[in-house]
Amino acid sequence: MDSSSSPQVLSCTPAITRLIDLAIEEDLGRGDVTTEILGEQRAGVGKILCRVPVVVCGLCVAQWLLERAARGVHAELRAAEGAELGAGGVLLTLAGPADSILRAERTMLNFLMRMCGVATLTRLYVDAVRGTRARIVDTRKTLPGWRVLDKYAVRVGGGHNHRYDLGSGILIKDNHIAACGSTVEAVRRALARAPHPLRVEVEVESRAQALEALEAGADVLLLDNMVPSQVREVVQAVGGRALVEVSGGVTLHTVGAYAEAGADVISIGALTHSAPAVDLSLELDAEVGA
Repeated sequence: MDSSSSPQVLSCTPAITRLIDLAIEEDLGRGDVTTEILGEQRAGVGKILCRVPVVVCGLCVAQWLLERAARGVHAELRAAEGAELGAGGVLLTLAGPADSILRAERTMLNFLMRMCGVATLTRLYVDAVRGTRARIVDTRKTLPGWRVLDKYAVRVGGGHNHRYDLGSGILIKDNHIAACGSTVEAVRRALARAPHPLRVEVEVESRAQALEALEAGADVLLLDNMVPSQVREVVQAVGGRALVEVSGGVTLHTVGAYAEAGADVISIGALTHSAPAVDLSLELDAEVGA
């Protein structure tokens, strides 16, 4: 698991810039016919506020977007990344030409609504296992092109990152085992060929298979679709000789039971593939004068 990056730091990489530009092109590629028809507008001041409780995430992305799509608009942050805001809370305020603010409104909200949504859902899971040793981690089930932002939002929510991509870690799954012929053979090959810093993790479906992988030298055991009582049995049998990860079918209602069963890591694809966008809106007031 990769959790080395600070949850509050996100650099504007070329990949993020391309994503922002794609989003701007998607919405403004043919111009803003409404604003153009209405003609010159006054200066405006606005605020982005939440309609529901949220964990704040993505303010830096909103600023980068404004720099590219709404030059002349000044943004002032009113909350910090990772802060919890209640309904009516203000994330940031905007000041500048009203037409520029309106052109960037939807695209900016789309980024913020998703990123806050992922962070908010992650925080719920993290709170549900608080007081146990379990870490909440994400998966690679991210929105295509959005992985760096989705995984950043998980960290802001208090979670941790699993593999960033297929080159970030060794995870032997059932199909790898089938291709190699057995769990033992798959682990043997991985240990013989793995780069030194990478752990060898094996997905297992039973206590017997978990012990087989452990004896073969696996560093991490991924218990796939087991119920909490089965997890507890495996944890006791492993006795701390390997990390135990739980995955598959974990919900907010059951995650606490898995943590109490002794799981070291609980990976949840829903953090990024099913997080609902939070309800945010922009309120704009026109100032007197152009």
